[in-house]
Amino acid sequence: MDSTKIAALLLVLAGVLGLAYGGFSYTRETHRADMGPLHMSVSEKQRVNFPLWAGVGAIVLGGFMFVRGARG
Repeated sequence: MDSTKIAALLLVLAGVLGLAYGGFSYTRETHRADMGPLHMSVSEKQRVNFPLWAGVGAIVLGGFMFVRGARG
């Protein structure tokens, strides 16, 4: 399998995962204070959304690359 087909399959996989999950979230530590035996921290939960058009576009582009690579 050549690199074009591998890239095409990865694009299709990324598009499917993007459509299935719609994004991902992570926790970011923003503030931290250490005063002797007292330790405090503030964490914020952030969410990154994956647009619907980007997922569909990745699937279409990956499919096109896979079919185009199979012909050549």
